[in-house]
Amino acid sequence: TSRKDGKPMISFDQFQALEFKLASVLEAEKVEGADKLLKLRVDLGGGDIRQMVAGVAKSYAPEELVGKTILVLANLEPATIRGVESQAMLLAASTSDGLTVLVPDRDFPAGTKVS
Repeated sequence: TSRKDGKPMISFDQFQALEFKLASVLEAEKVEGADKLLKLRVDLGGGDIRQMVAGVAKSYAPEELVGKTILVLANLEPATIRGVESQAMLLAASTSDGLTVLVPDRDFPAGTKVS
C-alpha cells in the first residue's frame, strides 16, 4: 500500500523495529570539505557513545548543538559519509527555508527510548 505521494506504508511490526532514542550532543565539528555536514559525538546513555554525521551545518553552527538533547534513530546500519563513519541518524524537520533539529520539550536523560 502506498500513500498519495507514492511513499510506502510500513507495518506496525516494521515501526517497532525502529529504535528511536534521546541522545546528548557531547561534541560537534564541521566535516572537512562538506558545507552541509557536521560530525557529532553523542551519548545514547549507558556508556553508549557514538559518532554520527548530520546534514545540518547550513542551519546550525557546531557550538549550537553541543549540550542539546536530540532525537536519533539508533539502530540504523553504520554508513561512511565523506570518509566519516556515522553510527546513528539525527532526526530533523525541514522546509525550503531550512531545518530544525527535533528536541524534547522536557529534560529527559540520554538513552530514553522514544515510541
